[in-house]
Amino acid sequence: MTKIPNIRQEKASDVAAREALLDIAYGPTRYTKSSAKLRADRLPADGLSLVATVRGRVVGTVRLWHVAAGRGRPALLLGPLAVHPAWRNRGIGAALTAQAVAAAKALGHGAVLLVGDAPYYGRFGFSADKTGALRMPGPYERHCLLACELVDGTLDGAHGIIHATGAKLPKPASAVPAVAEVPAGASRAA
Repeated sequence: MTKIPNIRQEKASDVAAREALLDIAYGPTRYTKSSAKLRADRLPADGLSLVATVRGRVVGTVRLWHVAAGRGRPALLLGPLAVHPAWRNRGIGAALTAQAVAAAKALGHGAVLLVGDAPYYGRFGFSADKTGALRMPGPYERHCLLACELVDGTLDGAHGIIHATGAKLPKPASAVPAVAEVPAGASRAA
């Protein structure tokens, strides 16, 4: 009998396992994708980072990120969605996607965008119907830019480049001051 995964909010203790899973699923090219550029140096949307676990081990992950769909239209960007190869084809990706979209709707968000396979994501309400005038900030396959409106009309007339709007990652504190203090009378020259 197949163990059913637990889907829950991501915890700080999941970060290393999530990153390892994404490396397995996408390899180093994951950092070159247009979607990754929108996520770079940003925090995911509050309450919208999910993991699937089996016996405490992370086997799946999905996150949603704040973006603007063209000129000032708030939306979320879904991704990356990943399931460990040993756990694929068991409905984990579908469960993560469905739960992420439901959570976004419950939190009052109006639309979710993603770059992905229309036949796969179509069952969750995603299509290219309202993305024709939107563009990603880099290379992507136009037919793979999909959207799901959680509130009807959210993307009506949306056009332009999608850009990140979410909170930025905090900058790490530096142990070395930016400018070292020089005692009075000492020279700065080395």
